[in-house]
Amino acid sequence: MLRKPKIDRFNESVLSRYQIYNSIFITLPFDEIGNTGVFLPLFSEICEKGFDENKNPTEIVNRFFDKYYDKPSDTEKFDLLFRFIQYIERQVVLFDAIEDATFPVVNNMDGRGTLRNVKEEAEAKNKMPELKEYLERFKVRPVLTAHPTQFYPGSVLGIITDLAEAIRANDLNLIKKLLAQLGKTPFFKKEKPTPFDEAVSLIWYLENVFYQSASQIFNYIQNNIFTDRELNNQVVNLGFWPGGDRDGNPFVTTDITLKVADRLRSTVLKNYYRDVRKLRRRITFKHVDKLITDLEGKLYENIFLESGRTTISAEETMDTLLEIKEILVAKHQSLFVEEINDLINKMKLFGFHFASLDIRQDSRVHHDVLSNIVSESLEMGLDIFPKNYEKLSEQKQIEALGKVVGKVNPGLFKHEMSRITLESIYAMKTIQKNNGELGCNRYIISNNGSVLNVMQAFAMIRMCDWEEPTTDVVPLFETVDDLEDAHNVMETLYKNKSYAAHLQRRGNKQPIMLGFSDGTKDGGYLMANWSIYKAKEALTAISRKYDIKVVFFDGRGGPPARGGGKTHQFYASLGPTIENEEVQLTIQGQTISSNFGTPESCQYNMEQLISSGIANNVFFDENDRLSDEDRETMDRLAKISYKAYVDFKKHPKFLPYLERMSTLKYYSKTNIGSRPSKRGKSDKLVFSDLRAIPFVSSWSMLKQNVPGFYGVGLAIQEFVDNKEFDKIQSLYNNSAFFRTLLENSMMSLTKSFFKLTAYMANDKEFGPFWTMIYQEYERSKDMLLKLTGYSELMEDTRSMKASIQVREKIVLPLLTIQQYALRQIQEINASKKEVDPELLETYERMVTRSLFGNINASRNSA
Repeated sequence: MLRKPKIDRFNESVLSRYQIYNSIFITLPFDEIGNTGVFLPLFSEICEKGFDENKNPTEIVNRFFDKYYDKPSDTEKFDLLFRFIQYIERQVVLFDAIEDATFPVVNNMDGRGTLRNVKEEAEAKNKMPELKEYLERFKVRPVLTAHPTQFYPGSVLGIITDLAEAIRANDLNLIKKLLAQLGKTPFFKKEKPTPFDEAVSLIWYLENVFYQSASQIFNYIQNNIFTDRELNNQVVNLGFWPGGDRDGNPFVTTDITLKVADRLRSTVLKNYYRDVRKLRRRITFKHVDKLITDLEGKLYENIFLESGRTTISAEETMDTLLEIKEILVAKHQSLFVEEINDLINKMKLFGFHFASLDIRQDSRVHHDVLSNIVSESLEMGLDIFPKNYEKLSEQKQIEALGKVVGKVNPGLFKHEMSRITLESIYAMKTIQKNNGELGCNRYIISNNGSVLNVMQAFAMIRMCDWEEPTTDVVPLFETVDDLEDAHNVMETLYKNKSYAAHLQRRGNKQPIMLGFSDGTKDGGYLMANWSIYKAKEALTAISRKYDIKVVFFDGRGGPPARGGGKTHQFYASLGPTIENEEVQLTIQGQTISSNFGTPESCQYNMEQLISSGIANNVFFDENDRLSDEDRETMDRLAKISYKAYVDFKKHPKFLPYLERMSTLKYYSKTNIGSRPSKRGKSDKLVFSDLRAIPFVSSWSMLKQNVPGFYGVGLAIQEFVDNKEFDKIQSLYNNSAFFRTLLENSMMSLTKSFFKLTAYMANDKEFGPFWTMIYQEYERSKDMLLKLTGYSELMEDTRSMKASIQVREKIVLPLLTIQQYALRQIQEINASKKEVDPELLETYERMVTRSLFGNINASRNSA
């Protein structure tokens, strides 16, 4: 039977259900909400009509109150607007839950990009041997990060999960109760979470989603592809940053790092215990009943033990399971062997670590720390460094750092950051002892720009009683300049005797991290993506020259402006000039809940990532390789867009516009993340201090999405003006990489809505700046439609576009309220009259509260 088109499945399963359940929701009698459910649809209608008539947000809000209220007081206005915010937040949750519930209906779980589809394609093309060979070495590593874009507290995430299940079961009575619960449950946190709180929130996904999804993927591969032999490759392994990511987060301490590692271990043991307990009800036979009972007892005992007091190891657990399997096969007709195999496979995937905890720190911190360690160690009479180290040339310093070994006591140092940094390295060793090497075996250096940056970290690791460290040193290249020089940095390291010996001990494998988020913030959309592409090619070539297997780890956010969007298509488009035996990427904020929040969506999206690697290697078509002419076109496009973006950044109104016309400064007030929203301590806004998340998200709140398209239209337009449009068409037709870039940029354009801020065009100070952004938006849209031949943006992904449009319609009143409040703040600040501090605080609270629903509705805003 033919499946209905995806857009039809979306309309039937998602949109129609939302309309039904939302009509129930807005009529529920909440005492504190009163008639909000009656007024909200009226306000939504006035917002839509108002923007169609080119009214500004203030005029729209005033029109609503003039029409439906008789001279309301400020208090009455504020009460209703805040209640609207509460309502809309919950409408977004309802829509999330419906999309989660219907995910397997809307998305073909056996369709293109799934493992079943990959297997069938391999069989059809007689490439099963190649597929098996590749799966014996290929891995996907999603790394969960706690970057602050997930606004839902744990209680609300629980409601979403329960609501999705009730919707799937069409349990109307339970749905009404959960909607009522939703109406009364707070959405915001009074206090900022600690890094440990963030870790606990994300471990929920490991425990309840990834544990099942990853093992189902592994089981499918083992049972359907490797039918003749055992698969000895994880294929999926998980990474984890909360509690280990120190970059710019002073609240991550060594104690928290160790607590998070303990929590990861105890959680996976809890999951094993549950599985073993179920198995004990089935494995009641002679010889094996005692083995399974003893294992259950040991697992239970170790769930609650403190760090370092484990009484069972991963190896011992695996040996017990293998012994049980052997007895079942030999003496009990293999009864329940499949269930034992499932647990063995989970042990292969998760060990006693569950997810690998990465440690990360900024190279500038390392430089300061090492200088202090050198001076203090010399004062103490330690001979770790040469006495004249600080006066040596950079090359001589690198040589000296390669010889550093020792057993330094962090407690001896007066400099606090030096002590903390060394303690974090000793913590890595402790975690490896308790959770196994995979528990914590990567040290990431953010803002890495030189060989010295890497060798400073390498030396600090080796002075912590770790002469032959079982950990990878991972440079993170972020800026356009650093990406351009990355291959030279790595070649020097590969030739460094000490570092080369370290790599040999690590299996001649070098992980390298590349920062899409800061790259886009630094160089604009096209240049960032092209710089990373070229950097990967150069790093691949230089690594292959020295027989090093390079593993790329991509620091991505949710939206296209931070490397997100159609991620699996991006990886499938890279080609053979880029090493692609592992796909490693950060998954953060709402992207975790939107793409990996349910077992079905998690399995589907991980399978898509796995298939992207397979498509790139097993099924690669040589015709997809970039030609010299297409490469030259891409290079020119990137350079033109880069100049346009850099000129835009240098505009004297760039930072003032963000500071005064956007929601940028309100992020720190939301209490959603433990990390400060900017790096520097200065009160003055400095571009280099801006974190990519609030930067990108502020443009998203303005519905301008500048980082996802600025410079694209100008670059293509220049080719059109030079009568060279055919070159762009050739690149578009020949390059899946370029097509994916443009499709993701179309998503940024689709999520833009300039009528919201059209009032800024008349602003004396910022009018010309707003107009410049709007003109590039229109130019980019026109150029992309001309190139693709589409009649509208995202024409090829209508169901995704439909989802975006529904979400945008839900939050339009919320965006209107936010802009209304921002305009009131601007007027108050511009007024020379005495300011009512309470009034100003109310408007600021309105802006902050409206961030929650807007961000969540976007699902990949930052």
